[in-house]
Amino acid sequence: MLKGVKLKKMDIKSLRKILSKKGFLLSRKSLVKRQSSLENLYKISFASLLIISFFYILPSSYKYFSNIFKSNPEIENSSNQKLVQVLEGKFVDEKEIENNTDQDLVYQELYGEVTEEDSLETGVRLKASVLYQLFEDTKYKLSDVRINKIAKPVEIGKLPYELKDIQSVKKRKELFIQIVLPLILEENNKILLDRTKLFAILNKNNNSKSDNEWLIKKFKQYGVTKKDIPTLKRRMDIIPPSMAIAQAAKETGWGTSRFALEGNALFGQWTYTDKGIKPAAADAGTKHKVMMFNVLKSSVRAYTRNLNTHKSYKEMRYVRAIQRDNLGKLMSLELVDYLDKYAETGKEYTIILKKIIEQNSLTDFDDVKILPNSEAVKNLI
Repeated sequence: MLKGVKLKKMDIKSLRKILSKKGFLLSRKSLVKRQSSLENLYKISFASLLIISFFYILPSSYKYFSNIFKSNPEIENSSNQKLVQVLEGKFVDEKEIENNTDQDLVYQELYGEVTEEDSLETGVRLKASVLYQLFEDTKYKLSDVRINKIAKPVEIGKLPYELKDIQSVKKRKELFIQIVLPLILEENNKILLDRTKLFAILNKNNNSKSDNEWLIKKFKQYGVTKKDIPTLKRRMDIIPPSMAIAQAAKETGWGTSRFALEGNALFGQWTYTDKGIKPAAADAGTKHKVMMFNVLKSSVRAYTRNLNTHKSYKEMRYVRAIQRDNLGKLMSLELVDYLDKYAETGKEYTIILKKIIEQNSLTDFDDVKILPNSEAVKNLI
């Protein structure tokens, strides 16, 4: 290496002198710097190796974890834009709505659980005098309900036969409302619970298996054949109590009709099944009957399902969605305008409903809440 230099054990100072004589310079700073450069090179090489390895395994890792978390496929929301348009009162193409709804609705899917639950009910028919005493014992007065906006959870299964014999029109109407109001409020509560659950599911990033099963069940119950979320949200909503009471009063003569007393039918809905009451004045070729039920609450449920699914009330549901968005509450006197197809009399029918609502101040009941049901009330009945 260095001619004329004997290699022996020497310190750095002696080495520097020898190298200096031969024309070489050796400094501690240069040695440290060279050592530092080597260390940096090692670090950069190691970091580069890590980065290359990361991007190499990334595609396969993504595919692996995607398969793991894809075990519960989500129900597809066909259009978030349409959801906002419909439920926030903005314009929606009517052809689009028609294509997503009301086609090939199956009776069993719409009313299956209604008839199934009704078949398990028997109901007890109480006399009018017993009902008066019951309402007095539970302090259930319509005058209080109008002021306090709280109704008693009194569930009556059948109308009393004596209702038609009550001479006072005011008392007959009051007893009829006392019977049907809690039934309507209870059914609306069930719908609101479903609606709340629907919103909760849609706000999730991923739906669970039970969420999807629940959605599929509700699609069937509400006749949404294409699993369209905006349509389900528009249909899954309450019926204003004032409108429901008015229709029940009109269809049953305030609870005195044969359909109401014999078939617990409050809303005169038609059916082409075997279970029903044939109208006495029906023509010989008439095939339809009036739906009959074991208890009154089943009639209320079938009624809400009818208004929330049938294509004849599509406009009513659309206006209801606009009201909910713009007003925060439902206006029955406006919604009844869209029930002209409920009866053969058409527009005249809606005019009568408005008169019933206004003359009896039924809108007082639209913001009434029902107390949670209690075993004490059930035992009392």
